[in-house]
Amino acid sequence: MARPLALVTGATSGLGAEFAQQLGRARHDLVLVARDAARLEAKAVRLRSDFGVEVQVLAADLVTDDGVAAVAARLADPAVPVSVLVNNAGFSLVGAFEQNTVGEEAAHLRILVQTPMELAHAALPGMLARGHGRIINVSSVSAFIPRGTYGAAKAWGVSFSRFANLRYGPRGVNVTAVCPGFVHTEFHARMGADMKGVKPWMWLNAEQVVREGLADNAAGKAVSIPSRRYKVLMAASRLIPDKLAAAAGNRGR
Repeated sequence: MARPLALVTGATSGLGAEFAQQLGRARHDLVLVARDAARLEAKAVRLRSDFGVEVQVLAADLVTDDGVAAVAARLADPAVPVSVLVNNAGFSLVGAFEQNTVGEEAAHLRILVQTPMELAHAALPGMLARGHGRIINVSSVSAFIPRGTYGAAKAWGVSFSRFANLRYGPRGVNVTAVCPGFVHTEFHARMGADMKGVKPWMWLNAEQVVREGLADNAAGKAVSIPSRRYKVLMAASRLIPDKLAAAAGNRGR
């Protein structure tokens, strides 16, 4: 019997790499997507060796039309159907909105909103025709607080996932926005953020975030907030003024 196939974007590091790891361990074949072909192949070699699964690599820049089109075509290919799509690729801008160029903001919006929308749109017809599938959109707790255009873009992922899970869940396709807080990954270092003010208890491990996100998706939940501490914090954020919520989340995820 053929193993299920999962496609993970931003798969060479951080949460994307951990999604690939846990899905491989669960006996999914994999398609890994990122910009760096050498890092992709190195990750693929390890996964093949560790889990005995088939791993394909697809080097693509998901800020570009050509890169997105290549991944969308792979998702829509009925000959090798994709059962799980993990929309994880993304970045954040360090500067304030008024300090960034429109081009920077457009690329930011592209990777966080337009790209996952296009990839979900490519994957859904086949999943619906087969009567099963899973889509995970990696969002952030920033989606629930006023946190610049990063939070605004991540809020789209939450709203879309809630809608899509309600519409497509009864037809066998679960759609979940996974919303972590601060996670020990390369994410903040790549964006050049100063994380010294973040308390140790606010950090999560990627393994926990992915494990809980996959479990919540399998259970049919539209929104997954990993860890009890962040569930409590997000519930409390609804009760405090926007100014305080924004101050609490003014760095990173």
